[in-house]
Amino acid sequence: MIKHKVVMLGMWGVGKTSLVQRFVNSIYDDRYHSTLGVKVDKKVILLGGEQVTLLLWDIAGAEDQFSVPLHYLHGASGYLIVIDGTRKASLECALELVRIVEENLGQIPYVPIINKSDLTWEVSLDEVIFHLGQGRRVFESSAKTGDQVEDAFLELARAL
Repeated sequence: MIKHKVVMLGMWGVGKTSLVQRFVNSIYDDRYHSTLGVKVDKKVILLGGEQVTLLLWDIAGAEDQFSVPLHYLHGASGYLIVIDGTRKASLECALELVRIVEENLGQIPYVPIINKSDLTWEVSLDEVIFHLGQGRRVFESSAKTGDQVEDAFLELARAL
């Protein structure tokens, strides 16, 4: 069995916890739950006939200073960078977080997700593709409806 540490990164309130809960437990709770520190969930998937365990590190959202404790990143095989489509500032935060990861871990696989596709966006898909696409598929997801949530996690698992 293969195990991968996957880190969820993004500004506070972008929906990291909701995306993990939708993927792992197929549930959505519309009450806001701020993550303190880190919460780790596990999901076993079948990929190419082989069992793959994803250890999903849901890290508390980056605030104005884009602060994420670097020790949470160590050992990560890849990450999902989550952008809140309804908040332009979350894209700027995502760009800074990618820079921080690359500076500290090098170029590891990541998948960009624009969350909250069920709402009206301030961020365009083209902007995210321009800044974070670079040959990667960008997912337009909704933790609320489940749209493209599993697809995004599986895309990252395949890249690992």
